[in-house]
Amino acid sequence: MFAIVAYVVYVYHLITHTCLENFWDIFKPKALVDFGGLALVLVVIFIENGLFFGFFLPGDSLLFTVGLLCYLGVLDVTLSTLIISISIAAILGYYAGYYFGYKAGQSLYKREDTLFFKKSYIYTAETFYEKYGGIALVLGRFLPIVRTFAPILAGVVRVKPRTFLLYNLAGAILWPLTIVSAGYYVGSVFPNALNYLDYIVIGFILVTTIPIVNNIRKRKKSTP
Repeated sequence: MFAIVAYVVYVYHLITHTCLENFWDIFKPKALVDFGGLALVLVVIFIENGLFFGFFLPGDSLLFTVGLLCYLGVLDVTLSTLIISISIAAILGYYAGYYFGYKAGQSLYKREDTLFFKKSYIYTAETFYEKYGGIALVLGRFLPIVRTFAPILAGVVRVKPRTFLLYNLAGAILWPLTIVSAGYYVGSVFPNALNYLDYIVIGFILVTTIPIVNNIRKRKKSTP
């Protein structure tokens, strides 16, 4: 609940203290860091990793950005502390999604589509889960939408808590270790990368979204 309140406060601040053209800063990783620092980053990671309405939040691009900002000193925290903090937020987010799915069960498939919930997202995660099994909880960390709905689906199908813990820990460590470190490395090689951050973020979004879009298109074609 605290995570939700914190993000709502952030959104309210942007709406009431900036002009309309800056509204989209809500989804910009650098703007998130500038406004709330590491604390807000962790809130966003928690929400995006398991609360069904958080699928639209920046995930991979946020991790890459904080890694870059960490090296440049904009984010005043060590790389190890950053990765560990994000891992903990990701673990807790997955558990929130798991228990939501565990309690909601099959009722999710009967739920009407809304602005923040689409049954197609559940089906996308389901297809991914059927293909890769439990490892989908690890691989899914690197894919938007799947990252949000995979733990929810794991709760729906009642994955054993011990098994879920194993895959949750593995994914929560590998995800930031890979992407945050990549951002940190890019910062060390290209100190002026911050000037091209918007283009880098757009590239991340395109690369990570293409597999999801293709999967949704295939499902629509196969559905009579």
